[in-house]
Amino acid sequence: MENRMSSTALCVAAFIQMVGVGLIVALLPNRVIQLSGSMDYVGYITSAFAVPFVFSQLPAGRFGDRYGYKKFLVGGYIVACLAGWVYFKSNQVWEILAGRALQGLAEVPAWALAPALLSLLFARTKGEAIGKYNASFHLGLTAGSLLSVWAITRWSGNEAFLLYAATGLVGAVLVALFVKDPKDIGRERENIGYGEVLQAMKQIRRPAVHTGICIYGGGYGAFLTVVPGVLLVEKGFSQSGVAVFFSLFYIAISLAQIIAGRISDRNGPDAPMYAGLLLVAAGLASFMWFSGNLVYVALSLASFGLGMFCISSMVILNGAVPVSLKGSISGVFYLLWGLGYFLVPPILTKAGGAIGYRTVFSVAALVVLGELAALRVQPGTPR
Repeated sequence: MENRMSSTALCVAAFIQMVGVGLIVALLPNRVIQLSGSMDYVGYITSAFAVPFVFSQLPAGRFGDRYGYKKFLVGGYIVACLAGWVYFKSNQVWEILAGRALQGLAEVPAWALAPALLSLLFARTKGEAIGKYNASFHLGLTAGSLLSVWAITRWSGNEAFLLYAATGLVGAVLVALFVKDPKDIGRERENIGYGEVLQAMKQIRRPAVHTGICIYGGGYGAFLTVVPGVLLVEKGFSQSGVAVFFSLFYIAISLAQIIAGRISDRNGPDAPMYAGLLLVAAGLASFMWFSGNLVYVALSLASFGLGMFCISSMVILNGAVPVSLKGSISGVFYLLWGLGYFLVPPILTKAGGAIGYRTVFSVAALVVLGELAALRVQPGTPR
């Protein structure tokens, strides 16, 4: 019963805060274009988030394993509230990027430590438990994206960012009141170091999984920044049309993670991982050639594929380590994810300006297919 209460509180807190995140993320690319007058800074929305997000992953995972996850989750939500206040007061691009950096720090616990906690609370069905959490996470983003459509017509300033700050505060209260760490958290873990984490990673014996997580992070970051920019500038979509894209993106990822989580628990993670990569490649290769609603269809397929790859690769990493390293391996996952999230969007933006986005996304699809081929030739890790 206590485990169910913790799981429900984590899902509800994540949903509420992600409503705020979905609202502001849908508005950020256009806000940066308005303040700077060009697409040049759009890719840096991702990078500003990713730098603190990446460098905080391993320390957060290690400290969570040693001292418990709850206190860091509460702290993350409080920092999110502070980030919202910085956004609310901003009138320049650098202030937006500063708020984005704080947001990156704030979201480390919600992204990495909550799944680690759930893997301990639901050891036999961790794929399903993490999938449901991630689905709640992305359904909140969906609701936030839909809310942004309303906000565009009602708010002309930074009011949306104040709402985001409030969702962080609510999340902190929910986690503080209702989430419990496992009773044995921190016992016999004081001497755990990064060497043990690296040794556990070697046991997976599939380096392509680690590369794939980087590619997944890059794809996720591109879908949040570069793709909306392309829809606005290259495809002639309105801001409302971009909000619809965000909603479809989050819905597709949510459904994919629930489905792939259950399949991974019952039949192993390989099949959903392969299928996910195929869908990503197909969507990336085709959407620039389409117009109208077909663009949404192609991008939704790619989004569904990203969700399938996410949960299946997370299950692979989580299953390779003992209980004492669940937080640390979650940190490794999002460290790899963050590297791709940091590097890929600016590269796509620069390359798109030089050779055209149609060519760039076709090449990206080939990279994804190369990753699929690499995974297929490497042996799977015993479950």
